[in-house]
Amino acid sequence: MIQSRQPRTRSHLSAVLLATTIGAGVTTTASADTSLNVVGSWGSLELHQKFEQPFWSETLPKASNGEITTQVTSFDQMGIASGDVFRYLGDGLFDVGMTVGDYTVSDAPELEGLDLPMMTTESEDARAVAEAFRPIAENALNQRFNSHVLAIVPYPAQVLFCNTPISGLADLEGKKVRGSGRSTGEFLEALGAQSLNIAFNEVPGSLERGVIDCAVTGSMSGYSAGWYDVSSHVLPLPIGGWDYVITAINQDKWQSLDADEQELIQKQIDEQFTMPVWANAKSETQRGIACLTGQGECPAGEAAGMTLVEPTEADTERARQALKDVVLPAWAKRVDADTIRQWNESVGQVVDLKADAP
Repeated sequence: MIQSRQPRTRSHLSAVLLATTIGAGVTTTASADTSLNVVGSWGSLELHQKFEQPFWSETLPKASNGEITTQVTSFDQMGIASGDVFRYLGDGLFDVGMTVGDYTVSDAPELEGLDLPMMTTESEDARAVAEAFRPIAENALNQRFNSHVLAIVPYPAQVLFCNTPISGLADLEGKKVRGSGRSTGEFLEALGAQSLNIAFNEVPGSLERGVIDCAVTGSMSGYSAGWYDVSSHVLPLPIGGWDYVITAINQDKWQSLDADEQELIQKQIDEQFTMPVWANAKSETQRGIACLTGQGECPAGEAAGMTLVEPTEADTERARQALKDVVLPAWAKRVDADTIRQWNESVGQVVDLKADAP
């Protein structure tokens, strides 16, 4: 049975939330019938800075003619662990929360089926997977976190950074690699690597000290965080999937809104948040690679000089086999038969895979 850890200091965290949102200067001040406390994903990354924060602090309040006001921050600015966002959301500590689905799998193993490594390699297919998986996500968030799903959007493809020369996936044999989620760890182990669980902001120091040899994250995320200073080679295969971020609203809060408010919020999210993020994802991976390697234009700043390792057909085949033989069966053992059935009838059809019940 999955057990959720309960928040230890709710009153303290509530005070932090209030102080952070007011201090951030993003609180809308017009009086309104509906006010939303919003906690976004990693505050230092493009998804929050260019999409989450502007949507919740500006776009939605404007679309509502000031009838919806918001207070916006991110979980790292609040000091919340990424895996605790939906726990706090379900408890009603804030109204809207965003975090990577993979961060929550200790509570909701169903969500792993959204982002299994190397399930898709193109953004169009990744979006089809997100849409197919949404009913499973909605059930999981509702049942486990008392929350309602509003959106599923990606970070760029989660690629491989190494501080030692590599020529392909075969060179991961015996290396220590930071993954981003349980399924990614299982995938890396299937390739002969040793998977380590290290927080995103601790990766540069770990690479620099040789604690790990390689690490997985989005190309632009790695550039923004300066991983090029402590790694030399980048392999642009999405071996960590897409790190989908789920946006959800507390179910009690959602049900307290009238039908017109619900329709407005969902329509604005679909058109002004979800669509732009997916459009950006199509190019962000390549922009990140260009910034990391200098091969192409880097709109984000000065390009680094990492070595680009071109994936081979053998790399793709080996990755797909690891997914089919190890990762997918392992996930199937952690969920119930109904989840497997739903997944096979939806996501499985998109990616031409079948999960078998244990």
